[in-house]
Amino acid sequence: MTARVALVGTPLRRRHSEVMHNAAFSHFGIDARYELRPLETGQLAAFFTEVRGPEWLGFQVSAPYKRAVMSLVDEVEPEAWPIGAINSGIRTEQGRLVGFNTDGPGFARSVENDLELSLTGARVVIAGSGGAARAVVHACLTGGAQLVYVGNRTPDHALGLRAEVGDVRLEAGGFDQDFDHALSRADLVVNATTVGMTTPGSPFEVGHLADHARVLDLVYVPAATNLVIAARARGLLAVNGIGMLVAQAAIAFERWTDVPNSDPVMRQALEQLIQDPRAEA
Repeated sequence: MTARVALVGTPLRRRHSEVMHNAAFSHFGIDARYELRPLETGQLAAFFTEVRGPEWLGFQVSAPYKRAVMSLVDEVEPEAWPIGAINSGIRTEQGRLVGFNTDGPGFARSVENDLELSLTGARVVIAGSGGAARAVVHACLTGGAQLVYVGNRTPDHALGLRAEVGDVRLEAGGFDQDFDHALSRADLVVNATTVGMTTPGSPFEVGHLADHARVLDLVYVPAATNLVIAARARGLLAVNGIGMLVAQAAIAFERWTDVPNSDPVMRQALEQLIQDPRAEA
């Protein structure tokens, strides 16, 4: 019996996750397949009944359901509660569904591997305060960051996140002079907005950054955003979100299969997808 994993969300326009996971299943000789399952809200409950079947290894969740599905699983692992969302889950041998979040650990792994930076003692600035930013904030604080500053176009959203987290190391506000000052002192700057993907431009001016700053743009389509291009032109080390995407996928893959270190296989498959002009990314 071929085992199954599905990604649920709406819309599901990109094949990145499907390509990565199926490449890993094939490489490691595992009889399983990863599929995309676009679902409307009213179809979620039926899916989470289906995924309890013996052929299922687990599932992943994309926007806009990362919060909603927390009530549809039997258990949410403690690390996911501060983030307020799950993006993955595993089916136990007893048919129970356990939800967890790999976005935060995936971000931390990308910072360490792709930017060669430790979060311990780092000063981090994050543009955006949505779901992705929440995972990044949690990873930074648990990773020992000295200071995390969250800026958002709507300051109340960032301030609400600060109040919810309740950590004295977390500061927040709008895209104002305080934000620019934080940028000038940051070791790591993260774009957790959709600027560069759904809208053109850059979420902030790289001219505000210190010469030692490193930049992680969570956007991975396009591969080189205006922010990444501008940061590299300044001589800064800057990467897109591919490393985080691969890392979070590999973490989930290991939970389902007990197979570690699938990152290189997944990254190679992803690079081939991106470089293929015929592929629908």
